[in-house]
Amino acid sequence: MRKVFASLVLVSLAMSGCVGGSTDTSKEDKERLKSFVLDKAPDNIPHKLNVNFDGKAMLLGYRIDPEGPVKPGGKVKLIMYWRCDKDIEDGWNLFTHVLDGSGERVINIDNVGPIREWRGNRQAMSPSVWEAGKVYVDEQEFTIPANVKTAKIQVTTGIWKGNDRIKITAGPTDREHRALVVSLDTGVKHTPPPPDTRVPLLRVDKLEKDVKIKVDGKLDEEAWSTAAVAGPFVDVATGRPNATFPVNGSVKLLWDDAGMYLGFDVKDPDVVGGFEKKAKDPKLWTKDTVEIMVDPDGDGDNKDYYEIQINPQNLVFDSRFDEYNTPKKDPDGPFGHQDWSAKLKSAVSVKGTLDKDGDKDEGYVIEAMIPWKSFDKAKQVPPKIGDTWRMNFYAMQENNGVAWSAILGQGNFHKASRFGKITWAEKGWQAPGTAPAPAGSMAPGVGVRPRVLMPNKDLIKRLKLPKAAPTN
Repeated sequence: MRKVFASLVLVSLAMSGCVGGSTDTSKEDKERLKSFVLDKAPDNIPHKLNVNFDGKAMLLGYRIDPEGPVKPGGKVKLIMYWRCDKDIEDGWNLFTHVLDGSGERVINIDNVGPIREWRGNRQAMSPSVWEAGKVYVDEQEFTIPANVKTAKIQVTTGIWKGNDRIKITAGPTDREHRALVVSLDTGVKHTPPPPDTRVPLLRVDKLEKDVKIKVDGKLDEEAWSTAAVAGPFVDVATGRPNATFPVNGSVKLLWDDAGMYLGFDVKDPDVVGGFEKKAKDPKLWTKDTVEIMVDPDGDGDNKDYYEIQINPQNLVFDSRFDEYNTPKKDPDGPFGHQDWSAKLKSAVSVKGTLDKDGDKDEGYVIEAMIPWKSFDKAKQVPPKIGDTWRMNFYAMQENNGVAWSAILGQGNFHKASRFGKITWAEKGWQAPGTAPAPAGSMAPGVGVRPRVLMPNKDLIKRLKLPKAAPTN
């Protein structure tokens, strides 16, 4: 009986290949697709890639026709060569995304091509039925959409199941585990709009005396729902909406006599910490972090300003500078007066899994309270009602980022003349000679958000006015 069972197991394994093997491919498909299965890779693959999918499969390379520019409306034939190196469990399929120059997906051609024809819940010859050592010829043809507006498009591919993708461990890839196959010129000439050179202005109203904020990384107090918002952040170089950087963000602001409160909401598909838990002033800007720049005098002269960073591990880098980037000692620091401490309280909530490759995160929330007394070089703390400070906020990744106020190439993230203007106010206050402005408006008395007048039920009752008709 044991011999019979062992024989059955061997037969099953022999038929399965990379888990499932030919048993999951019909006889008709097996015969039709046999020319797409090779014993070894061709010697003349013109474009080598060698993208390693976690040791399970290798995208060896591709050939493409035409090789040159393809205008919108033009047709492209792409042949990719895959090698199966190890068993791939059931349920995995191939995908191909065509992206425009801003990173937006313009075509999804997951099921285009002979080996990708859909069969129930899988492709005709999906990676789950590949045999170790075999090479699979993946032919795809597609038309570049006529409405493409960018000078280039990017073809990406990978292996997916549900919400997961097989991790890429080597070769050209993006942060979403898509292999970067080929970039094609479209011939489209695009003249970008001019940079937005305006410095943003924001009014921040003071908390009522009986309102308290618990710094727990949740932003669930009622005060946060009506707080002034700086953002969404924009492209640092142009001031236009961020369309390419993988991280986005915004920050809410409140204040009281003790200090300022900040609530960052950062969108990040792969949240990274990466530092020792007790690190002192680590170089947070080299990974994921938010950054706060503060010039309390409001003149943007870069005299006696402050830099504070908080990362998804709730680690802090804080420093004070005498002048623009001074003092500073490259490459290892110190950067400014790192003995200065913001003495802040902060908490972080990660929407996803910190430091885990291959999963899909949403981002993270950072809540912080910075005491006014920490700003030891400020002329006035706490600020008086109506005072304006220069501040900027960033959501960063690998020493780059998006900002509340764009720098426009006028320096680095320390350029105080490009910091936005924060006016500290309170409910009912108005700047001299202006109309009242609600918290969060673009400036005191300027750019006021429209106020919606709601019907007064008591007045309607006293005047015996007819009720408003219901709407749907």
